[in-house]
Amino acid sequence: MIETEVVLRTPVPQARVAELERRMFYVSAQIESFRLVVDDGTVRAVRLFSTAALDREALSAKLNTMVENDLGSQPEQPTKVVWRSANLRATHEVYAPLLAAGVVSEAGEGQIAVGEPLISLLAALDRRLRDLVVETFAATEYRYPTLIPTRVLDAAGYPGAFPQHLMFVTRLHEDLDVYRDFQRSYDAAGALDGEAALRRCSNVDYCLPPTMCYHTFAQYRGRVLPADGVHVVTSRGKSFRYESRYATTLERLWDFTIRETVFFGGRGAVLDARERLMELIFALVDELGLDGHCEVASDPFFIGADRAARAWSQRQLELKYELRLRLGPDRDVAVGSFNFHGDFFGRGFDITRPDGVPLVSGCAGFGLERLVYALLCQHGPDPDNWPAAVREWHRAERAGEQSPVR
Repeated sequence: MIETEVVLRTPVPQARVAELERRMFYVSAQIESFRLVVDDGTVRAVRLFSTAALDREALSAKLNTMVENDLGSQPEQPTKVVWRSANLRATHEVYAPLLAAGVVSEAGEGQIAVGEPLISLLAALDRRLRDLVVETFAATEYRYPTLIPTRVLDAAGYPGAFPQHLMFVTRLHEDLDVYRDFQRSYDAAGALDGEAALRRCSNVDYCLPPTMCYHTFAQYRGRVLPADGVHVVTSRGKSFRYESRYATTLERLWDFTIRETVFFGGRGAVLDARERLMELIFALVDELGLDGHCEVASDPFFIGADRAARAWSQRQLELKYELRLRLGPDRDVAVGSFNFHGDFFGRGFDITRPDGVPLVSGCAGFGLERLVYALLCQHGPDPDNWPAAVREWHRAERAGEQSPVR
């Protein structure tokens, strides 16, 4: 490996090391690994490792621009914990045993195939989440298609905020000559030439959805909803985010499953609904005997002069909370988030009250593979050692029965 050291013009304090680390691989595809150079609790430089020589000057410019724009100079904010479970649990290293037993298998970059008992466990936990939302809020459930029009993500502002996660869908030009030329090229090479294929492709009108709530906003585009109360929609589906080399185990996947719930209404009604759902989820975490906490968080805004300010504002206003469950002695993972959007999506998608005022929205999303993985890390992979409630739901799911309402 070739080592290239880049000195940071703006040192990064210890409190923002995790934010720096989760951006490093997006700086350049040539970076194979990296090591932070820490002096007195502050990152002063980064050592980059690659198989080919790197352009130090170009990388220094890119890395320093990213640090200054995305991490910024806003005051450091201590993490605010709003809830902590009553459970203190030892953890298990489960991924390697699951691989060895064939319960999971690595299907590709950021893609993990799962078998039983995880299939039924995931379905059982999702059913419980769904039931909580439907029974409490009289939510309407939808099943959405996988692909989402790019114009929907445009209306949501997603490409500008999270370009690192986008995954486009395209196709060959609708032209007989293009098909024949593609076939000849493929037959000659005996494999797909990605660069040549993309030159023959038509457009990027569709994307793989980064989360499920954008389907809901698109479905309700131009709708008028009652001004009183809260309108609730829930869905489960596949979501996709490019995670570069950060993809690992069931913690961070390019291809994962989300249970998402969207709230529409007035400001007070939406905030109250979010608070009520948080209370229900905290009670569920305790019922499952899981060790975790909920904290004020921000989205991983990326690339732009205002990103750090947006993240700081998001934390200050407590627009986003993350539910984090422990995976190891010094390691946890966000399995869910509770978000308040104000009228941002109401304006963007023209979702209004009868008087034309844009509605306020919020959402809550749960990564089901992460939830399953956290439960296994804390309770082990043997169903006999799972909490009684989980064993009951799991048995019912395996038997094809609906879990009893609690």
